[in-house]
Amino acid sequence: MTVFDDVESQVRSYCRSWPVVFDTAVGSRITDVDGKSYLDFFAGAGALNYGHNPPALKRPLLEYLARDGITHGLDMYTIAKAEFLRTFSEVVLQPRGLDYKVQFPGPTGANTVESALKLVRKITGREAMINFTNAFHGMTLGALSVTGNSMKRGGAGIPLVHATPMPFDNYFDGTVPDFMWLEKLLQDAGSGLNEPAGVIVETVQGEGGINPARVEWLQGLAELCQRHGLLLICDDVQMGVGRTGPFFSFEIAGIQPDIVCLSKSISGYGLPMALTLIKPELDQWGPGEHNGTFRGNNPAFVTATAALNEFWRDDELERATIAKGERIEAALSGFAAASGAVELTPKGRGLARGLQFGQPELAAKVCAAAFERGLLMETSGPSDEVMKLMPPLTITNDELDEGLAVVGEALRSVTEGVS
Repeated sequence: MTVFDDVESQVRSYCRSWPVVFDTAVGSRITDVDGKSYLDFFAGAGALNYGHNPPALKRPLLEYLARDGITHGLDMYTIAKAEFLRTFSEVVLQPRGLDYKVQFPGPTGANTVESALKLVRKITGREAMINFTNAFHGMTLGALSVTGNSMKRGGAGIPLVHATPMPFDNYFDGTVPDFMWLEKLLQDAGSGLNEPAGVIVETVQGEGGINPARVEWLQGLAELCQRHGLLLICDDVQMGVGRTGPFFSFEIAGIQPDIVCLSKSISGYGLPMALTLIKPELDQWGPGEHNGTFRGNNPAFVTATAALNEFWRDDELERATIAKGERIEAALSGFAAASGAVELTPKGRGLARGLQFGQPELAAKVCAAAFERGLLMETSGPSDEVMKLMPPLTITNDELDEGLAVVGEALRSVTEGVS
């Protein structure tokens, strides 16, 4: 691995936790150059909801490339884009009664968040945003301004302004009524709060520690935004495309955000792609007012279309994801019950699950022990105190049980004797 040490920047991170050279990957498994196979409970940080190299997506991609289909198209009209838009509307939007315009803002999660923030400020003429404690929305300056993590914010090198954090659901462990603080500030002319343009929220905070917002909290937030004329942005970059069960993570609450941010698994194949979904009356962009060279990634359109056709024309994947999530929840609850002096708290929804450690340093140690046993997991939370389980949605029950057995072994190896 000398070339990585000699040439690559010190900013690299995941390879420090998994110091091997990976070579191939299929389904829920990834293999290193020595032939060792690892079960993947990471799924590309949520970019591989259908696993590695899914055949139903790989075939049309290879066929498209073989016939010299357009690869790079900016925002020009192409067959691949037309087929994606037609399929997305037919398979995702129409059955859910959702009416959104689709913007291709650039290929990453940060790109779609930046476009959403810019648009609500353009529409309202106001600068301030409301975000939430422990939120994560990306690493560019606008996205960082509404992100909570102090280490990541510190990397900006300049003050991050025009955003005010409010308590996420259960931030005060139920001791403070929902939205009391925010509503009071909005109503009080002496509060000093700049009139916000909108609110940005994750329904389940992934990087913030697998924190799921309750249905009633999300409904209350949507109602508060309507009462005060605030535009509601749902950042569904990591939790959308089925990660929590339904295609959109906010479906469980029956709300319709003004703007929705999607990326990560929307291409279905790990190819860069992002969408910003905008209620039609809010689509107030001028031509080229927000653009980017790589917003027309046509191979990603091809795999995204194939994924929608393969996985979302019925509710089989949604039901399986919810059932597998319950399987993980039962296992994590069992680990917590048997943990002795180690405080463990299961968290999450669907196939976004976490186990929070009362002794934060143990989470990374358990992930390291799992890696030694052939399982990839990462940590999350402000102190890396949460062991994060995000396997592909297509993982088999046998693979899931295999991975959970490894988690149990890793837990026992780290926590035995801890007092």
